[in-house]
Amino acid sequence: MSVKTSFIDELKNEAINSKKMLEKVPLDKADWKPHEKSMSIGRLATHMAETSHWIYEILEADEFDFAARTFKPRVAASQEELLEIFDNNFTRSIAALENASDDDFEKKWTVKMGDKILFQMPKKIAIRSWGFSHTIHHRGQLSVYLRMLNIPVPGMYGPSADEK
Repeated sequence: MSVKTSFIDELKNEAINSKKMLEKVPLDKADWKPHEKSMSIGRLATHMAETSHWIYEILEADEFDFAARTFKPRVAASQEELLEIFDNNFTRSIAALENASDDDFEKKWTVKMGDKILFQMPKKIAIRSWGFSHTIHHRGQLSVYLRMLNIPVPGMYGPSADEK
C-alpha cells in the first residue's frame, strides 16, 4: 500500500471519529472552560475542526513561516459552521493526498519563524504529527470537556462508557 493510500484511508477513518465528537459540542456554551488557562470549548472544537488543514499545507508548500502568517483564532457560531470548517479542511486534505506522489512525502518540510528555522522533517512525518496526532490530541481534550459538562461521549475505537 502506498503512503498516500494509507494516509487517505486513515484520514477517512479518523474523520468519522472526529465528526462524532464535533457533533456533540454544545456551542450554546462556547465560552465554557474547565480552567482559566484552557481554551474555551468553542475555540477547542473549532481548532480541532481546523487541524487537518496541516495535511494540505504540508503538501502544498515546503516551508511554513509563522512570522509571515497572521493568525486570528475563531469560534464557529453554529454546529453547521463547525462541521463546514471540518468538512472543508477534510476535503482539501484528501485532494492534496490524492494528488501527491511518493516522492512528495520524502521532501523536507521546514517550519520557521522569520529567518530562524525551528525544525525540519520529512513531509510524511509532518503529516503524521501535525495532521493526525494533532487532531487526535485535541479530540481527546474535547472528550474530557464533554465529560465535564455531562454530555455523553461518543466512542472512538469502540464503545465509550456512555454507549454500553
